[in-house]
Amino acid sequence: NHIHSGYGVVLGGGGLMYLVPDIAYQNLPGCLGIAEIHPVNRCLFVIVRILPVVLQESPQVKPGTDVVRAGNDYIYLNGFEKLPADLSALSRRMSDRHFGIGADGIVVIMPSDHCDFRMRMFNADGTEAEMCGNASRCIGKYVYDKGLTSKTQLTLETLAGIKHLILDVKNGTVNRVSVDMGNPILSAPKIPVNTSLSEIISYPLEIENNTFNITCVSMGNPHTVIFLNEMERYDLHHIGALIEHHELFPKRTNVEFVEILSPDHLKMRVWERGTGETLACGTGACASLVAAVLNGKANRKAVLHLLGGNLDIEWNEKNDRVYMTGEAVTVFEGEWNNNI
Repeated sequence: NHIHSGYGVVLGGGGLMYLVPDIAYQNLPGCLGIAEIHPVNRCLFVIVRILPVVLQESPQVKPGTDVVRAGNDYIYLNGFEKLPADLSALSRRMSDRHFGIGADGIVVIMPSDHCDFRMRMFNADGTEAEMCGNASRCIGKYVYDKGLTSKTQLTLETLAGIKHLILDVKNGTVNRVSVDMGNPILSAPKIPVNTSLSEIISYPLEIENNTFNITCVSMGNPHTVIFLNEMERYDLHHIGALIEHHELFPKRTNVEFVEILSPDHLKMRVWERGTGETLACGTGACASLVAAVLNGKANRKAVLHLLGGNLDIEWNEKNDRVYMTGEAVTVFEGEWNNNI
């Protein structure tokens, strides 16, 4: 179950990884499938040699720049080394699921003047976001596992403020990370929401002749939470896109669809602004629990079940802060050819 040497092919944006026969292989991140090339097959394509670590050396992203993918499907880049100046354009290219690696966006880990580290995050469409809860957990794993720090308690600078990370280390590597996500923001002008109301809790929003009761929360970025029964009945992609761009939200919004399984277990799917549906969203999970508590649907500590895995979320009653805990796993590492 590991890659030896093969050949990577982009053929009309098909997103397939072609490998020579008779070698061990597995499906790779960013690939829609696997095919083998036999001598009888004839087609026109551009071929690129694939290294054992998946991608090629780049003249602009130095060798050793690491790429990590987690359930949230972001690519993590070492900002301590030279990167292209236009990170927005880089995110669009790398995130493309046919002509790039394929991701929900990129996260750049950088030095900070007043924290241990700094993060910048760009969505798949190139827009820069304030922060990402799951990304902060993965940054904790990255910097410790790569020897950039020996600390197990870190401060992380984000556009949404300073986040505090606690690393659970086992056998020399980070297994789980807890993040103090700060206080939820309920003030409508600060989220922001275009309304005269001070807060948006179970507010009826009409979308194409359907009325959804929405609750709006900011965890440093805007979230709109909707509680549904049997969410499979709904076209969440269509509804999510319409709400993201609704005139109520001047900075657009992330949209969470939540089904209450029990007061301690919530099922969640998320439509992220600038990206679309993703497997997970840490700030979205935090916002969902806060919204569920505000609506009397959940306890202050619960497990959020997302498509990409589970997150333990707690909204502490004493200090009003939200804490998120979950695993972080390195999927693969490689080097990007920025000339593509």
